[in-house]
Amino acid sequence: NVTKLPDFDDTVNIWVYEEIVEGKKLTDIINTQHENVKYLPGHILPDNVVAISDAAKVVKDATHIVVVIPHQFIQHLLDTVHGSIHPDARAISLIKGIGISDQGMTTMTQIIHRTLAIPVASLSGANIANEIAEEKYCETTIGCGEPDEAIVWRSLFNTPYFRVNCVGDVIGVEFCGALKNIVAVGAGFIDGLGLGNNTKAAIVRIGFLEMRRLAMHISGAQIQESTFMESCGIADVITTCYGGRNRRLAEEFVKTGKSMPQLEKELLNGQKLQGYLTAGEVHSYISSRGVTDHFPLFTNIYQICYEGKPPRSIFDGLNIDFSNDTRTPTPVL
Repeated sequence: NVTKLPDFDDTVNIWVYEEIVEGKKLTDIINTQHENVKYLPGHILPDNVVAISDAAKVVKDATHIVVVIPHQFIQHLLDTVHGSIHPDARAISLIKGIGISDQGMTTMTQIIHRTLAIPVASLSGANIANEIAEEKYCETTIGCGEPDEAIVWRSLFNTPYFRVNCVGDVIGVEFCGALKNIVAVGAGFIDGLGLGNNTKAAIVRIGFLEMRRLAMHISGAQIQESTFMESCGIADVITTCYGGRNRRLAEEFVKTGKSMPQLEKELLNGQKLQGYLTAGEVHSYISSRGVTDHFPLFTNIYQICYEGKPPRSIFDGLNIDFSNDTRTPTPVL
């Protein structure tokens, strides 16, 4: 879109972790063949996308920065670029993860803002990458607390096939993007067990309600309940539980008995899983608060991934009432 917007430079610099693919640098392949042959093969990138292996060089003089990286690597990247950020820069996070520990919770936008001292928005939705690259119609959600800046971000991302809706709920958009990956792991277990669509739908429903319950418990009135009805919420839960790598590897976990890290290494060609990592982080938080019984599905998924419980134990304790869920009076981040 930048080529159509007069206030933006036509060139889009992207940071690419340098790898050797078939004897060539990945950055050189992208810049000459205009294709990311390792992570998005078969899709031609626009000529104005330039791959650079130096992250600090990428962000230098940029006023709008898009941050997309597996959440376990975010702090190292931010420390690398910290001294090169333009004073008037803005960022938007597409990262699907939340830093949760027994000490509390930190969102990716909070980590970026804390490190770089710039405003940060969030984007998440039912957005499987190869389908977007094929220009198949989909929606996404941008969470931005500044209405004028939300308009700018929408102008950068919105296309006839990639429809953007903006909300003011930055944290809510992030929560949905991270927690849905745990639900996708549960859905993959059901697929691996061969239990069918009715059972899978039950796990998706319960998982969605546990997402909502956890978000309300942690962030109180900061999160808008309507956010869960956006693309970042229910739509992303649906698409992730029926497609996507977290579901696929959870299915293979059941069928093969291999660990998640082993399957990640064997099947993802260098990409990273988020669902089982987030399940561990969430469990650390809810167990430290003594509320694991309020999140039986999340607890079961954690125990299957990390403690060797059988996949069929996913159904233990799922007879739970969500009808009286309320927001906490104040956030307990």
